[in-house]
Amino acid sequence: MPVHFKMNPERKEFLSVIRITPARVVAEEAAWYLGFAPHDIPVLVSAGLLKPLGHPPSSGTKFFATATLLKLRDDLNWLARASDAIVRHWQAKNARKKQSEQSSTPHSQPVQDEQR
Repeated sequence: MPVHFKMNPERKEFLSVIRITPARVVAEEAAWYLGFAPHDIPVLVSAGLLKPLGHPPSSGTKFFATATLLKLRDDLNWLARASDAIVRHWQAKNARKKQSEQSSTPHSQPVQDEQR
């Protein structure tokens, strides 16, 4: 289950006063900035469409460069590829879920009369 990020009120106030964006943002902020849901960011990273800064551990906090996000936000081709990747992800996930549900449901087999 995704962890919901709540912006520190002091950070929010600071950013609104200085009116500049920070050089790096966390995944949830990147999602807001790009117009995606926070749970879409790992999908975009897995698809190779978004790269976190540095080499964070798989379970660690991911930071993204605001300069890169600004370029991606204005790139219609990237937005289309990212949107397509999200759709493919959910289609595949739903297909796997449906297949899993079908395989776990016991199939009724016809009862055969034994003749001896």
